[in-house]
Amino acid sequence: MNITASKVTSLSILVVDDEPIVVQSLGDWFRQDGHRVDTAQSAREALRLVAEKDYDLAFLDIKMPGIDGLDLQSRLASVKPDMTVIIMTAYASVDTAVRALKAGAYDYITKPFDPEELSLLVRRAGEHRSMRSENIRLKERLQEESAPSPIVGVSAAIKRVHDLIAAVAGTEATVLIKGESGTGKEMAARAIHVASPRRYGPLVIVNCGALAEGLLESELFGHEKGAFTGAMYRHSGKFEMANGGTVFLDEIGTVSAKVQVELLRVIEEKTVTRVGGRTPIPVDFRVIAATNEDLEAMVQHGEFREDLFWRLNVFSIEMPPLRTRPEDIAPLAEFFLDRFTRAMNRKPMRFSPRALEALQAYAWPGNVRELQNAIERAVVVGKPPLIEAGDFPIRVTETPSAGGALSLAEVERAHILTVLEAQNWNISGASRMLEIDRGTLYHKIEKYGLEKTRTAE
Repeated sequence: MNITASKVTSLSILVVDDEPIVVQSLGDWFRQDGHRVDTAQSAREALRLVAEKDYDLAFLDIKMPGIDGLDLQSRLASVKPDMTVIIMTAYASVDTAVRALKAGAYDYITKPFDPEELSLLVRRAGEHRSMRSENIRLKERLQEESAPSPIVGVSAAIKRVHDLIAAVAGTEATVLIKGESGTGKEMAARAIHVASPRRYGPLVIVNCGALAEGLLESELFGHEKGAFTGAMYRHSGKFEMANGGTVFLDEIGTVSAKVQVELLRVIEEKTVTRVGGRTPIPVDFRVIAATNEDLEAMVQHGEFREDLFWRLNVFSIEMPPLRTRPEDIAPLAEFFLDRFTRAMNRKPMRFSPRALEALQAYAWPGNVRELQNAIERAVVVGKPPLIEAGDFPIRVTETPSAGGALSLAEVERAHILTVLEAQNWNISGASRMLEIDRGTLYHKIEKYGLEKTRTAE
């Protein structure tokens, strides 16, 4: 029987049979194959052993006085659901097999036993168990990785966001998420998708402000080979890629008038025609859009199509800026501190009183994203066990809070200008520091009429 022993992973096996010769024979055979074996001659003895130890496999005789094999199998399933059960019987009836398998048994075998068949059965059962465990681990990892970052906070505003996400997630309604840069609009979109019936479909994210009009059309709708110079192959767009899932259109306010027309058609008809193509392609998707612009004002000024606005604004969620919910700063900071110390394998750290005061005093024009970056930097440069105020970026400790004296636009304008001048007006460097794309930064520069000063030249 041990000819397959070198190929078998050592398992812990429990053999339960009221016949001494059976438990002795099976115990000896399995031990020869390198397995760890315990035996019991009654169901009660088996339950006692299972309460004390964990077993990979259990061989249960179907006919035993008192508690029989099927009843024992049911009891074991309630206390050890991960255990693999194999039923032993001298009665090779279909009824017995069906009852055992329906009750969750991996397989059943009939007496008398063939040692080689037993070895193969144990090996298959062990491989099945390993595959099942690996599938569980992969599923847990996938769920962990696909889960959105939690929207942390104790404020009434954040509780309302949670309520709105819960209300709309189970529907097919189009959602428009509004809010300043860095408030967590993408995080909210992920939360909606993960809580929706489309959770097992793709979530395809499109940063509309990062691409020029021609490139955005190709990214959204795809293109046929030869549709334009450089189109060397057929390309499926984001809407096709999102079939069965969700499309998240970030910075929707930056989309050109031409692309707005196409977007409206695609959303209403649920079909996509690739650039250079003629055949409409049916696509099943849900749309979530986000903007830090005032789309209603843009509609009034003729900068955004009114029909597209109302098509997107079926259900809206407003992500509150961090400065309006100071009670959330400490919980957010603690959340990011725990995340980054774990990710960087640092010793546990905590904030000093002065560090917390600095966090509370700062205006956070970059909102939650800026806070996250500040905590990440502090974990990198800080020395356990304390995070000190000096571990934060200089702007956090030296820039005074807006305190209500300045408008949001004034705070944002001043912050962008400070970053631009610090980067000597290097657009790529400034956009990385601000964590926005180049197109959005150019839009902000034009919006606020920013110009390079002599000292920055």
